[in-house]
Amino acid sequence: MIHQEAVTVMSNKQIAEATFEVELKGACVEAMTTPGQFVHVQTGGGWEHVLRRPLSIANVEDDVVSIVYKVIGQGTEWLTNQKPGQMINVLAPLGNGFPYEAIHNKRILLIGGGVGVPPLYYLGKKLQERGNEITTVLGFQHKAAVFYEEKFQSLGNCYVATNDGSYGTKGFVTDITKELYPNMDHYFTCGPTPMLQAVTKQLPIPGHVSLEERMGCGVGACFACVCKTTDAHDPKGYRKICQDGPVFEANKVVLT
Repeated sequence: MIHQEAVTVMSNKQIAEATFEVELKGACVEAMTTPGQFVHVQTGGGWEHVLRRPLSIANVEDDVVSIVYKVIGQGTEWLTNQKPGQMINVLAPLGNGFPYEAIHNKRILLIGGGVGVPPLYYLGKKLQERGNEITTVLGFQHKAAVFYEEKFQSLGNCYVATNDGSYGTKGFVTDITKELYPNMDHYFTCGPTPMLQAVTKQLPIPGHVSLEERMGCGVGACFACVCKTTDAHDPKGYRKICQDGPVFEANKVVLT
């Protein structure tokens, strides 16, 4: 069930270059049980920022949700200035998340890039509870952008790649996953589209992708975040990322 609620800021801190983690407390957090869903956050007031910002759920503890966001415009800049005790209006939880419930005692590969990393942590915790063995590969542009490495290390082996080689393996996540996937049963990935394209092309095992996309309404009414399907016989030929996704079975949607 979708809730609209004014939630309380518990903390709001910078965790990497231009990257912040905000913790929000409210009754609606109780409904955030599926990793991969997102929160639609209202930034500013009045007509200052008309559209909400879709932000993925990084973790849930009791009635507190953690959200990681990157400062890329006026809306997220406004969010950095919200202090503990202040209220933020959210619409949540939205979208269809990762189908993790039926996966038990498997070898799982989590692959995240940039701000696509956060939802995989909540997913990893849920998968670990079901007896799955977790291996994570994280990709960032450079050392200053790295975050959540220690959190993923608590779930299992964690590898980091940076584009410039300033931390971990020099290169891309696929430079690491090519050595790992033969021993894996399933993968989940979230990140920029070029990374998703490379990952799905490389990995022949079953997997799911979570798409990052600009959104309007967040509930499937405005058709601002549509992606094509790969099935030529699909009667619709498209899916709404905010409503049908953001998580899809790998190779079922066109990554553009």
